[in-house]
Formats: sequence, structure tokens, C-alpha cells
Amino acid sequence: MGAVADAVIESGGKVIGVIPRKLANVEIAHEHLTELHIVETMHERKALMAERADGFIALPGGTGTLEEWFEVFTWAQLGYHNKPCALLNINQYYTPMLSLFDHMIEQGFVKEPYKNLIVIDDDSTNLIEKLKKYKGEYIHKW
Repeated sequence: MGAVADAVIESGGKVIGVIPRKLANVEIAHEHLTELHIVETMHERKALMAERADGFIALPGGTGTLEEWFEVFTWAQLGYHNKPCALLNINQYYTPMLSLFDHMIEQGFVKEPYKNLIVIDDDSTNLIEKLKKYKGEYIHKW
């Protein structure tokens, strides 16, 4: 994430970081962010990021990336927010996961409209353009 933050800053963009104190004490927190919020727990971190974000993009990553992305994606399915949830599918990284979605749909565990909420592209510029045009709707009308 440091490389992404550096690129955004070098391009004149704003970067807001949110890190739990426990990790800030172990890892080196980025020193040149527009804003840095140190919170007590991962739950607080995710809540603040979700509140402040206009949308969510998962770059290729590990289990933490998937856990955080699936949480906000689930919230979108349930109508807790109407923000886009995107996957930057570089080198087809997320293709196996998208196949799993198809399998879950076939097995009756996921409704097809949920998969259609996912904004996907393998090119970052194209993905940003798709996010700008995003007009998602809540699946549930509670």
C-alpha cells in the first residue's frame, strides 16, 4: 500500500491512512500522508475507512484484502451503502474468485444480481472510469 500511496501523492492526490495502534507500533506508518488516523482496533479501522470512502477497490492481495473487501461488498448487498465495490483484476488475479461466485450462484447460495454489483477491470484507468459511472442500486428495499 505504501507504493500506491506514494504514487497518489506524487500525482498530487490526497491519501488518508487508517492504521490500528498495535500495527502502528510494529510497522512503519507512512509519514507523508494527507491524513493519518491511528485507531485502537481493526473494527474501528474498517468502520472509519467505510465511512470516509466513496468506493472500494481491491488490488491483488492476501487474506486481509479479501476480508476487508468482502465485508464492504456484503454491506452493499444488504443495502448498508450504495458505494461501488471493485476488483482490479491484474493478470486475472481475481478470475478464480469470480468463478467461485458463479459456482455459488449455480448452487443457490448467491443471487446473480449480487455478482453484478462487482465492478471489474484489469486496467486501472478503465476501472476508475467505470467507478465514475457507477449507478448501483440497493438489492434489497428494506
